[in-house]
Amino acid sequence: MTHTDGIVKPKTKRAKRFLQGREAKLTENIKNAMIMKGGNTTDTVTQALKDIYALKKPNAVLFKKKNIVRPFEDSTSLEFFSKKSDCSLFLFGSHNKKRPNNLIFGRLFDYHVLDMIELGIEKFTTLKDIKTSKCPEGTKPMLVFAGEAFDFDNEHKRLKSVLIDFFRGPTVSSVRLAGLEHVLHFTALEGKIYMRSYKVLLKKSGCRTPRIELDEIGPSFDFVLRRTHLASDDLYKTAHRQPKALKPKKKKNISTDAFGTKFGRLHMQKQNLDKLQTRKMKGLRKRRGQHVATETAATETAATEESTSPKKLRIDE
Repeated sequence: MTHTDGIVKPKTKRAKRFLQGREAKLTENIKNAMIMKGGNTTDTVTQALKDIYALKKPNAVLFKKKNIVRPFEDSTSLEFFSKKSDCSLFLFGSHNKKRPNNLIFGRLFDYHVLDMIELGIEKFTTLKDIKTSKCPEGTKPMLVFAGEAFDFDNEHKRLKSVLIDFFRGPTVSSVRLAGLEHVLHFTALEGKIYMRSYKVLLKKSGCRTPRIELDEIGPSFDFVLRRTHLASDDLYKTAHRQPKALKPKKKKNISTDAFGTKFGRLHMQKQNLDKLQTRKMKGLRKRRGQHVATETAATETAATEESTSPKKLRIDE
């Protein structure tokens, strides 16, 4: 590949296919995450990164070597690794005296850092500590957020958006009931964020709908919110812009209620009942003399009503 005036021109077909895979698409690929640790870490941070990687697989890349990176001071290294590994999400773990057992969740837009939120680990239970059967790799989790802070506080709102992007998995059109077997629960309470992981157990209930039980499988975290780096409103709006080709076209006279039921409205012209074609039967035909007598009676009745009814006066002002 050659660089001319900032434009990359491929020399081989393989390089051309590689660049086409990096081009913007109407339907985005699955968001991959790069999980890396800083220059100084602890066993708690290392194990936390491995457990989150186990939840995120196969849409994640785990960097095993240490990287001297300070995301809040200089994010160029993160942007370089993002472009190299084609990842739009990242999780960075570090440890120091001022901020012990630190995790930074973040996402990128156009290979530039969009949002970063720093969480401190206060309590951590690993996957190995809970001796239960786990969910299969690649299971799409159900995300549950509890707490008023996720609805009213700006930083918690953005944290909720980042966590949804990080753990949501691939977009699917339909899911079978047995496939709903993993729940990630996030609770915001008294300045802390509690993350719990459960496996859904479908028990017999004696009817068609099964009875549901939740079994904790780990990992579980008690986080405290630390530093944040949030994108501006204009950049955040640009990152969420949807292409015109994907926007649904409006259809006339079709509406949808709150439950998703479609209603259509039909506009019909006024129907003239005098020209309505009905089935003619011989038994319903009137004889010629009877038809003349009926017309005469109708004429006399109309004349009588006209003579007895009061006349309306026209008033000219």
